[in-house]
Amino acid sequence: MSTFFSRGRKQTGPRATFGTLLPYLFEHRGTMAFIIVLSVLGALASLAQPLLVNQVIVAVQHGRTLTLLVWSLAGLVVLSGVLNGYQHFMLQRAGEGVVLSSRRRLVAKILHLPISEFDARRTGDLVSRVGSDTTLLRAVLTQGLIEAIGGALTFIGAIIGMAIIDPLLLGITVVIIALSIVFVGALSRRIRIASKAAQEKVGDLTAAVERGIDGVRTIRAAGATEREIVEIDGHAQAAYRRGLDIARMSAFVVPVSFIALQVSFIVVIGVGGAQVAAGVVSIATLVTFILLLFMMVAPLGQAMGAAIAVNQALGALGRIEEILHLPDESHDDRAVTPAPAITTTDAITFEHVSFAYPVSENADASADGTPTAPDALDPVRPSGRATDGDAAEHRASHPVLDDVSFSVPRGARVALVGPSGAGKSTTLALIERFYDPTDGVIRLGGIDIRGIDRADLRSQIGYVEQDAPVLAGTIRANLLLGAPDASEDACIRVLEAVNLGDVLDRDPRGLDAQVGEDGVMLSGGERQRLAIARALLAAPPILLLDESTSSLDGVNEQRMRLAIDAVAADRTLIVIAHRLSTVVDSDIIVVVEHGRVIGQGTHSELVQTVPLYRDLAKHQLLV
Repeated sequence: MSTFFSRGRKQTGPRATFGTLLPYLFEHRGTMAFIIVLSVLGALASLAQPLLVNQVIVAVQHGRTLTLLVWSLAGLVVLSGVLNGYQHFMLQRAGEGVVLSSRRRLVAKILHLPISEFDARRTGDLVSRVGSDTTLLRAVLTQGLIEAIGGALTFIGAIIGMAIIDPLLLGITVVIIALSIVFVGALSRRIRIASKAAQEKVGDLTAAVERGIDGVRTIRAAGATEREIVEIDGHAQAAYRRGLDIARMSAFVVPVSFIALQVSFIVVIGVGGAQVAAGVVSIATLVTFILLLFMMVAPLGQAMGAAIAVNQALGALGRIEEILHLPDESHDDRAVTPAPAITTTDAITFEHVSFAYPVSENADASADGTPTAPDALDPVRPSGRATDGDAAEHRASHPVLDDVSFSVPRGARVALVGPSGAGKSTTLALIERFYDPTDGVIRLGGIDIRGIDRADLRSQIGYVEQDAPVLAGTIRANLLLGAPDASEDACIRVLEAVNLGDVLDRDPRGLDAQVGEDGVMLSGGERQRLAIARALLAAPPILLLDESTSSLDGVNEQRMRLAIDAVAADRTLIVIAHRLSTVVDSDIIVVVEHGRVIGQGTHSELVQTVPLYRDLAKHQLLV
């Protein structure tokens, strides 16, 4: 058994204790107080029943009338049942409340985490914490914790009654039950550790399933469906084995409780029967003692069940608290100010900026404990993570930008060009403050952006990622993401501006047409144009476009360029160029290679002075 109990002892993250759980329960202290009152009333009703049974037996022995006693006993039984039923409902309600409040807190925390945390963690594991882990908190209330509080009164009352009736029988009973309590207590810590390990395996399973669903087209095209099923099945079996560990340990509680009750009952019958035969106690007294014995053992079983439920919940709570203890995105921000109105000559300025992606201590590890690259098979995600090959530098934690300096004049169009992995997308991510520079300063209107409130900063910037995500839902919901108060006419105008008016004609629901998971019901070009329309609808003074025309054919690219030209009037535009046609009419072109700026100027100037740019232009910048 020692070998069995030693499995799954490795723990990570903060260790949750009962004190950690109390704030979750205190949020519903009013409901819990009412439940405790119901529990106490139910305990009193239960304790009164053996006393009435005693009176009934005495009345029968003496030939007295039983009507009032019988009706009183029946009333107590009904009252006890009603109180228990209503208490059960209130417990379920409070349990759902605890789950709801914990999910709200966890979701709010997750969505405020630094982007680097999403780089290092698997989405499926985070989803599992919100869904599976929080559900276990319900068991704390619904599987005996509050009932055990009322049961404690019953237990104490039964102990007092039994001590009055026969201290010797009580002493024997207490010794037997104490041994069972010690055993269950020894199991509790094991169950807590095993529960956390089980929840981690469920997180692994969720992450594997999410990966399989997200990449189902790629997996099928590669003929890897069966291999993926085998891999997911491995995670499912690991979760199953951890679940069995808990089941085995929990299974000891039931027979221990049963054996303690049976042994106590047999001892009481044997010793008590001998006392009745000797005339030391009456039959009525023995029956009353036996009823009190059952009333003492019943709440003891509740307490054991509560111990199991609480320790399982604490295992899950440790995973929840691990996320809640992470710093928010703005944790280390200095005192912030509103974003300034851009009145300076330069809207955005990079001053000797260097950047290397941090290696997170929370990065997922492989089965043998070796840290794994974050999203090695999925370098592009709607989390704001840098793309265009920058993920390679992230995993290796090499500098992505090295002493980068350039300025973006207010109202100008600036293009960033360079080979894949040069750090272009990272440059836009730094402007958005998804990350902060390792060295140097980025200024907006002359002010260090690290001193500007993030939300205010981002409200000044429209950002379209390289593989811009379309969120599951409707066209309208996607458009209103950054401009929730925009009118229907404004939505239609911006769709027509990016040549998406025909999408509204394909579905009678118009703006309320569904786009599918990740916009699967739209073509690649339509998804990109919808993302651009979303940014344009918010009408920010600065637009960041990360290769926004890369998925468009020649005709739609030309229309998109005309739309951007119209919207870009009086706005600052920074474009990561994919094609020469996007670059040639830029006011300034910044050439980047290996994270360094190797040239700045107009198209005609760079063709003459920068060999790399000349080579890219020769190949139409298709890199």
